[in-house]
Amino acid sequence: MSAPHEPFAGSDTTSGARDREPQPDLRTWARDLALGARFAVSGREGWTRTALTAVGVAMGVALLLLAAAAPAMLHTRDRKETDRTPSVTATLQHPTPGSLLVADANTEYHGRDITGVLLRPEGPAPERPPGVEQLPGPGRMVVSPALRKLLAASPLLRERIPYRITGTIEPAGLLGPAELYFYAGDSRLTAGDADNGGNADRATGFGRGSSPEVLGPVFDLLLVMVLVVLLLPVAIFVGTAVRLGGERRDRRLAALRLVGADIRTTRRIAAGEALLGALLGLALGSLFFLVGRHLAPHVTIRDISAYPSDLRPGTGLAVLIAVAVPAASVAVTLLSLRGTVVEPLGVVRQGVGRPRRLWWRLLLPAVGLALLAPLFGKAQGTGHINQYQVAAGAVLMLFGVTAVLPWIVEAVVGRLRGGPVAWQLATRRLQLSSNAAARMVSGVTVAVAGAIALQMLFQSVNGEFVTSTGADVSRAQVHVSTRITDGAQTAADVRRLKATRGAAEVFGYTQSEATQGGASKLKDTADAAYLPVVVGDCATLRQLARITRCTPTSTFVVPPPGDFGDDLARYARPGMRIDLNPPEGSGYTGTPRLWTVPAGTPTVAGRTDPAGDKEWGIFAAPQALDAARLRAPNAQIMVALAPKQPDAIEYVRNTAAGFGIGTYVYELSNTHAKSQYTQLRRGLFAGATLTMALIGASLLVTMLEQLRERRKLLAVLVAFGTKRSALAWSVLWQTAVPVVLGLLLAVGGGTALGAALLAMVGHPFRTDWPEVGLLSLVGAGVVFAVTLVSLPPLWRMMRPDGLRTE
Repeated sequence: MSAPHEPFAGSDTTSGARDREPQPDLRTWARDLALGARFAVSGREGWTRTALTAVGVAMGVALLLLAAAAPAMLHTRDRKETDRTPSVTATLQHPTPGSLLVADANTEYHGRDITGVLLRPEGPAPERPPGVEQLPGPGRMVVSPALRKLLAASPLLRERIPYRITGTIEPAGLLGPAELYFYAGDSRLTAGDADNGGNADRATGFGRGSSPEVLGPVFDLLLVMVLVVLLLPVAIFVGTAVRLGGERRDRRLAALRLVGADIRTTRRIAAGEALLGALLGLALGSLFFLVGRHLAPHVTIRDISAYPSDLRPGTGLAVLIAVAVPAASVAVTLLSLRGTVVEPLGVVRQGVGRPRRLWWRLLLPAVGLALLAPLFGKAQGTGHINQYQVAAGAVLMLFGVTAVLPWIVEAVVGRLRGGPVAWQLATRRLQLSSNAAARMVSGVTVAVAGAIALQMLFQSVNGEFVTSTGADVSRAQVHVSTRITDGAQTAADVRRLKATRGAAEVFGYTQSEATQGGASKLKDTADAAYLPVVVGDCATLRQLARITRCTPTSTFVVPPPGDFGDDLARYARPGMRIDLNPPEGSGYTGTPRLWTVPAGTPTVAGRTDPAGDKEWGIFAAPQALDAARLRAPNAQIMVALAPKQPDAIEYVRNTAAGFGIGTYVYELSNTHAKSQYTQLRRGLFAGATLTMALIGASLLVTMLEQLRERRKLLAVLVAFGTKRSALAWSVLWQTAVPVVLGLLLAVGGGTALGAALLAMVGHPFRTDWPEVGLLSLVGAGVVFAVTLVSLPPLWRMMRPDGLRTE
């Protein structure tokens, strides 16, 4: 009889024999890889495992290709935005054959932004904006396809944009298929002259827009972290998908050892199986991406949409994905086999061997923190940060979370004892194979940890991109600004708004500027003083200043809130003459419009208006100063909406649209965010939506594969009298324990990474624990939702036919 530890046939007997083995050549590698590929597609079990692996990899590849296409899409959007921006010039004083008059006609409808441009050609050969075959004539417009549909379904909006549709803007002139955009011809557009400010700007064409604002290193840090947090879970799920069906693969390799295959051969065969699944996943993921790109025009996330032609992955990134995914699948497979001893007729795992080592797992986040430490305090002001160093440090810290997770799961579940049947089944399964449970929740753990760090960073730097407007939305919710000719027009506009459905309270005033009386004689108008002038009735003036006594002939001097008091004290004194025709540009134009500040004019303190502005200068009642004498006056009207009228603001916008060109309607808000920051937040939301969808789908695939591997075990337990409910609860507990441990680790790892990021921007440590709890609940909710979805297949796997075997 052989010794108890005598090796089976085909095993490696001594290390010396292994040392004498010749190194395999390329032909041997190709043969073993091909054999592994054949095993991957042999029989129903092989095809099922390969299909699940391919689907899991495909979802990750599709999202990676989408991320690779994002830079090209953003570049295309920026180019289109620049190409369609009117080239407004202040130096072109007279019309030319190619010049146009342009004015904004932007509006909003039910929270959706609508961009409009009014046009009037001044010559026979005006330049056309991109995507427009022919400029619309007066009273006509060309619209985007999305706006055409919205107008057809919204009579309220059609009333606001009354132009007749004569054409459609092509994709070359639109940022995306869901964009709401129009060009309209309007004969009312006029250019400014010496005595009239006009209502339009003169443009030489299109395509010379201004460069976007540079937001500095803090914004760059936010952008890098958004990419890391969104893409790292994708890479982890691709690696998890490759390891589906590992137990069946190990038993298959044990059978190969029986017929004489050595350990190196079995590893090459396993690599061939993984390689085929990865290649199929790569092809299927590319197909998913192409199909998704074709369907992109029908998908809009936070006002972001794209044309299929805009979603083109860069060649370098596409090649990197095509090479990295198969290579990573082989590397992950070989790495997973290092912890498994494959012998003939069985699989012997290191279940009673040495425990997992912790030191190298902690080394990953330590190295990541060491990379980030030199950048502490550097992401401030106009400083510069190494984006690759930031990305590498963040990736290592988040990878460290996944590396520590298996150790924590093994350490905790190894100490669990007793409890109900379902609990014992769950804990025993986790004790036997904690790897699978840790892998299943590793992606969620990284996603939550990254989200916590990103939330801490966003919350801390939010004040740099979002500013307080000072608006008092309890007094008014809408601000209407429009160009007028005299005070009577302001009063008429106020009356029309008061009669509008949904308007509760309305007040308005006329606003313009003045200068010192001798401004027309100055050689350099840069030395001219600019004094605001406000004309309104007494009730309105009391909304803008601390006025106790007021009559229709009253005037007031309101000091400025800042350091502009010198000009006001010098020229706005009682008895002083001021010019109501202030100079514009480099010289004085037109004729002086002199007016004398009445004697005895009191000085009163200003008051912040509902829009958050504090008007100052010369305040006058209508009989004290005729607003018709002002140069280019504007009417500023505040509207308080009726709270119980659903479309109150839309009715106000419709009324304001009838005031004429140069009318702007602003919905008052307590804060204002920079546009690029808002776009980043929208992109983060869109990417997070796709990533969470991938997490849920990948978890479902992983869980179904694990249940499929345990089908016979489940059927045996039911046959021995185990309650089905106990088995269902055991599956839930098998999910709950790793999820709780993973989320606790995610909170710690995410908070540590967030603290490092805050140190980089020079902000003190601060975190919103309720927000952290909410993010953790979202991650747990995704996992438990997937677990509930997997219960119906679990019931089917408990049937007696699960005892059948091949």
